[in-house]
Amino acid sequence: MHIGNLNLGLHPLMLAPMEDISDPPFRQLCRELGADVVFTEFIASEGLARDVAGSLKKLDFIEAERPIGIQLFGSTVPAMVNAALVARQHNPDFIDLNFGCPVRKIVNKGGGAALLRDIPLMLQLTRAVVQAVDCPVTVKTRLGWDEHSKPIVELAARLQDTGISALTIHGRTRAQAYSGTADWTLIGEVKRHPDIIIPIIGNGDVTDGPSAKKMFDTTGVDGIMIGRASIGNPWIFREIKYFLETGQTAELPSVKERVALLARHITNSLTWHGSKTALFEMRKHYGRYFKGLPDFKPFKMKLMQSTDPGELLDILNQVSAHYPED
Repeated sequence: MHIGNLNLGLHPLMLAPMEDISDPPFRQLCRELGADVVFTEFIASEGLARDVAGSLKKLDFIEAERPIGIQLFGSTVPAMVNAALVARQHNPDFIDLNFGCPVRKIVNKGGGAALLRDIPLMLQLTRAVVQAVDCPVTVKTRLGWDEHSKPIVELAARLQDTGISALTIHGRTRAQAYSGTADWTLIGEVKRHPDIIIPIIGNGDVTDGPSAKKMFDTTGVDGIMIGRASIGNPWIFREIKYFLETGQTAELPSVKERVALLARHITNSLTWHGSKTALFEMRKHYGRYFKGLPDFKPFKMKLMQSTDPGELLDILNQVSAHYPED
């Protein structure tokens, strides 16, 4: 699979852009553990236009994270073009446009999945960004707005005509948000459509090796993007690759490895965000790092309640001592 001149190999796996999740500390872990591509958190075009510090910080990455896409969202051509030009100065491998986020605060401002109700504007925004930057531009969207409006097959061809280099499709509508089951049927129709020549990336309900293989086999997609299933589980990419190569389920990482990975994650997050933000955002990961361990709840509660970095690392040492062997 290629995005522009970027060769991603066969069946690449991608870390989805997720607010307060896909930050540099987590992206680096995912890359080390098998993710072929990572994306920044989605960044508001208006924030970049106003030089908002938080938005500008989200543009930063290190070379070890490559290949990386900077994802932008917005609802006006001037802001999106300006944001793309600012993002381009950071030299990402490509720029991705978010037309799929279902979160109300984004949609109410006309961004994300709101563009599924204004296809002409979506196409106008995409074409303007493609023409403004000298790097590949990709798009992420959904099947449609709701059960009665799923234009993705026709929309994919129209987006391709704007000059984008790849398209990611989440197999849900905006109305579904993240509920229910992802419908991969229309993703497959897009991929098999005779007019579609750009890579199609599937997203939604891929949680392990068997589900990844099923998506590849049933839809024919060129790559898979993994979002929520990666939270507190950065080794999911390694596990999926092992299953695709061998047809067997990989063993879970040992408690010792999980403790070491989480300790690195915490330490790097503290460095990147500072203690207040890091300690809050890391809480999303704690339980999932140790999912399946018997009687882990007391340790999880300690981790969730701790407000001291040193104490967190002490708790992790307690976890290692309590579960000496898997």
